[in-house]
Amino acid sequence: MEALPERGPVPERQFPPGFVWGAATAAYQIEGAAREDGRGESIWDRFSHTPGRVRNGDTGDVACDHYHRYREDIELMADLGLNAYRLSIAWPRVLPDGIGRPNEAGLDFYDRVIDELLSRDIDPFVTLYHWDLPQPLEEAGGWPERATAHAFGEFAALIAARLGDRVRHFATFNEPHIVSDHGYRLGSHAPGRTEPDAALATAHHLLVAHALGVQAIRAEAPHAEAGIVLNFEPKHPASSHPLDLEAAAVAHEQFNRWYLDPITGHGYPEDGARAWGWRRDEVLEGDMEAIAAPIDFVGVNYYCRDVVRSPLLPSLDPSAGTERTAMGWEVYPEGLTETLEFVASRTGALPLYVTESGAAYAVDDIDPTDDTERVSFLRRHLEAARTAMDNGVPLRGYFVWSLLDNFEWAHGYEYRFGIVHVDFDTLERRVRDSGVFWAAVARDGVIPSAVQAQS
Repeated sequence: MEALPERGPVPERQFPPGFVWGAATAAYQIEGAAREDGRGESIWDRFSHTPGRVRNGDTGDVACDHYHRYREDIELMADLGLNAYRLSIAWPRVLPDGIGRPNEAGLDFYDRVIDELLSRDIDPFVTLYHWDLPQPLEEAGGWPERATAHAFGEFAALIAARLGDRVRHFATFNEPHIVSDHGYRLGSHAPGRTEPDAALATAHHLLVAHALGVQAIRAEAPHAEAGIVLNFEPKHPASSHPLDLEAAAVAHEQFNRWYLDPITGHGYPEDGARAWGWRRDEVLEGDMEAIAAPIDFVGVNYYCRDVVRSPLLPSLDPSAGTERTAMGWEVYPEGLTETLEFVASRTGALPLYVTESGAAYAVDDIDPTDDTERVSFLRRHLEAARTAMDNGVPLRGYFVWSLLDNFEWAHGYEYRFGIVHVDFDTLERRVRDSGVFWAAVARDGVIPSAVQAQS
């Protein structure tokens, strides 16, 4: 038998010219300055200051102090060679009461941020809502009330009118599933309510608000693109048992299809709605048509898959034999390929962006910039994204989560996702190895082999 030739080095895989390379953050997680320049209270201010809600009693009062250090952070992005930055607008910073008279100091801050980004040739991708609802709106009922959706429409119009001459991409919402499920069903996120019916009302009103937001963007910034950012987890059955198969199918509908299907004109998934016992009292005439109005892109957030076990079967150890991040999430790069292909099955030629993908790992006490595991994580997920593109998915860009170590919601400052390390005592920033890796990919548009990535 003839010997097989030796395999040469793994070739680099290239991304097309014009591909968007960025990093992402959220206002409450990095800005700080919680009580400065007229900013109002958000549900996360109230939640984080409530004892027992956030690990170690941490709050976003200071966070990364980006409000005062945004020029330094944008300089970091420029040094890394990023051509895009995904940021969110703090609703209570520009409308302290959620509605009514704008806070000019807050609007001026975002003017300065956008102008600084553009001066560095960094394209701002603006998310209008990344979970920081003004507390007065929550006290009036919050997202379970349709009035909050109309307030969001006014907020979207304000921001689109103010920034739309310079911002080319607006996303209405980040991860509406988390807002509804964690905020109103499980209570693990702000506002900390555990009301299943309110969670279902919230889910629908978030989509109504999305529709109103798209209308506002079209009216106030007609040259900008409007989209939405959704999170996805492949729902894999734990076994071939019919009960596991059924549980995974329902979980897929309630997590992955619940928001994607309505915005693509397919309506709410029937089995998921039935499993929740939703009566659809909140759905008014014209809602579904408005929600399905055309958009210009979908942002895809992906972190891990979910292996689903029926509650009627004996439980299994979910961590057995799997690679995990510090958060306990399975490292499953092929799930990104699966996710992108699934989304494209609904959206067709609509441009997609990976708007969040990243991992938390323990900090090396000797050298906090050493994060070999994160470099490996990012390289493998880029490979998965490139595979999806090879299979026809119209992926246009990739934003790593996150630019900076930050306030990680209910986990406080326990877990770190940043490609830039932040010392929360001194607020010093230091680029990690993963930041150097991301800069190289952004510069060259290619994924280095595993050996190159480690060298």
